[in-house]
Amino acid sequence: MNKTELIKLINQRLSDKINNFEKLIAETRASNNDTKSSMGDKYETGREMLQQEINNLQVQLNEVLKQQDFLKTILVKSSYKAEKGAIVKTERGLFFISVSLGEITFENQKIICISPESPLAKAMNGKLKDETFSLNNMNQRIIEIL
Repeated sequence: MNKTELIKLINQRLSDKINNFEKLIAETRASNNDTKSSMGDKYETGREMLQQEINNLQVQLNEVLKQQDFLKTILVKSSYKAEKGAIVKTERGLFFISVSLGEITFENQKIICISPESPLAKAMNGKLKDETFSLNNMNQRIIEIL
């Protein structure tokens, strides 16, 4: 599995998310400027709700920007243990310990991108091939580490 290409794909997905959030923020700001009227309190409430929405989108955008920065710290190398940057195959699936992006399809395989801070990554952290780990009273065996 080409880890360099996988990281490029994830980076593209994050860039798409960033562009989407920036577009939503711009559209929401534009609609915030369009709501000027003489309705008094209703106008102020509407503006406040739009501002809260902009703030919420900004928080989400900042989180994706942090993920993109974190992705840059991942070294493209083979791993022998479950750690940041490792692709871990268990009986339940293929996991890339990188950023929390969820399931993606790469080279006709479903890969679940998880954060090193996730409970699953913490449970498997430092484990080697053929070792088992437990999460939520469910044992899993590591079949392969890339």
